Amino acid sequence: MVWILLTLVFLLLRVAPGDPITAALGGQLPPAELARRRHAGGYDRPIIVQYGDYLKQVLSGNLGKTQQGESVTHVVLVNGSATLELSIFALLFALAVGVPIGLRCGRRRDGAFDTFGRLFGIVTYAAPVFFLGLLFQLLFTKRLGWLPPSGQVSATLQAEISDGPHLLFFEALFKGDTNALSDVVKHLIMPAVTLGLLVTGVVIRLVRVNVIQTLKGDYVEAARARGIPERRVVMRHAFHNALVPIITVMGLQAALLLSGSVLTEETFNWPGIGNRLIQYLQNRDYLAVQGIISVFAIVVVVISLLIDIANAILDPRVRY
Repeated sequence: MVWILLTLVFLLLRVAPGDPITAALGGQLPPAELARRRHAGGYDRPIIVQYGDYLKQVLSGNLGKTQQGESVTHVVLVNGSATLELSIFALLFALAVGVPIGLRCGRRRDGAFDTFGRLFGIVTYAAPVFFLGLLFQLLFTKRLGWLPPSGQVSATLQAEISDGPHLLFFEALFKGDTNALSDVVKHLIMPAVTLGLLVTGVVIRLVRVNVIQTLKGDYVEAARARGIPERRVVMRHAFHNALVPIITVMGLQAALLLSGSVLTEETFNWPGIGNRLIQYLQNRDYLAVQGIISVFAIVVVVISLLIDIANAILDPRVRY
């Protein structure tokens, strides 16, 4: 799967006429200089040779260089850590909100709360991420003044951070730096909630449907017949057996988080990999775009593998 994805990324970025050098600098340099740069980048070689070099670079961890000469691998590590931090808290928010709502909707099917939960899930899933971000900025920054409008940390704290991968929340937490932790959390709340709402609707519907199905099982009726309290029946029997499909689909939402992070990071000027990807697209830096998308593809495949392992641990039937 990784090989197929890497091949598709390579081919899709080369179906357009020309090459990255011509696309980015055409009309700005004389033909002789363009030809020299194309030769230096290897774009005048046969496509199969370029493809072989591309696979070798990816396998060795070398994703090439941007037009500014910066290593794409370094960009992925530095900006990817910011995206990872944002995605972690967005997923935690989605689970913290979506699981209880979906669980109660499943227990009280077709009731007033179930109607509210389904409507809430549809609205949060359908609403554009950037639009929600702008609404939050208008309310919590401009009107109430509670939260900063953008960025990962304040300018004073940013000046103290060295260049390299950083998970600022966890670093501040482990160091016990309450001032830095408070600053990071204030900057993290709006982007994480905005991105998390994109997945919350999926969580609500998924938990609701699976709880409803498991509550119809014979083993649930048997547990009720033995006089086991309803709360324990739902949590111990129904919800536990509904976890396998929930974990499967939620793991696949990593791709949705990555796609949503692009717009979220652009809205809040979050220094993540999605923000850099938009910059490279605007600059037509195809090598950087190719490297970042390749990393996205690999991350999704690795997460899918981890989901299969988790399912085997939770459900003995999968192992046999």
